[in-house]
Amino acid sequence: MSTRHTERRKRAALRWTVIGLTLVFFLIPLYGMLEFTTRDLINGGRTGKFWTTLVDVPQVTERYPALAEGFASSMALALITVVVMLLLLVPTMTWVRLRLPGLTRTVEFICLLPLTVPAIVLVVGLTPVYAWVTYLLGEGTVWLGLAYVILVLPYAYRSLDAGLRAIDVKTLSEAARSLGASWLRVMWQIVLPNLRTAVLSASFLSVALVLGEFTIANLFSRKNLQVAMFELGKSDGQLSVAVGLASLVFAFVVLFAMSFVGRKEKS
Repeated sequence: MSTRHTERRKRAALRWTVIGLTLVFFLIPLYGMLEFTTRDLINGGRTGKFWTTLVDVPQVTERYPALAEGFASSMALALITVVVMLLLLVPTMTWVRLRLPGLTRTVEFICLLPLTVPAIVLVVGLTPVYAWVTYLLGEGTVWLGLAYVILVLPYAYRSLDAGLRAIDVKTLSEAARSLGASWLRVMWQIVLPNLRTAVLSASFLSVALVLGEFTIANLFSRKNLQVAMFELGKSDGQLSVAVGLASLVFAFVVLFAMSFVGRKEKS
């Protein structure tokens, strides 16, 4: 018993050591950002004017219209990306699992392929496509959502695949069909409720990726939150860092909410 108790104590100590080192690794840069944004470079000491400015939405909209535009564009992009991704992946993955299991590896390969393609190469490949998109639909930043769907495919696929593996989709769908339910009703009332945690995970990961994306938007000369922060940094570095820290905190809150929802669902 004493040996087993000692092993448990060692494992617990190792676990908390790893957690502590991980927290230090992430918190030190965040503290540096906070320290920089509260530093008064002119008079010395500390100031909270940059955070006060961020809280004052009308002032931000008036003094920094590019930042307000970038934030609004990123929110719209996140919504469009999540909706298109779910409409594309959930029915496709469910149908493949039910009717075409031999194509599972093919679909997995296609969805994971963007991980191997650098963003700059993706932009080169999408340039002719977006030439037509610009010609037909205009130069709106929201149309970048079509490219962002490709970026989030690997992460969304893994989340949804784990959810589908955790339930017996075939038995549930066949039972619903035998009771007269249409395929649309099966998807909406049977599959989606059982995939709620997986759908939320895929959605939150997609939102986090969209909010942090810079390369594609910058190369396509579109203005999202990251591009607006980059441009703001040329004139007001402290405010730009404050916006970056606020966006990081928002992403952490989203990921925490994802974990909380998952635990609540399991209980």
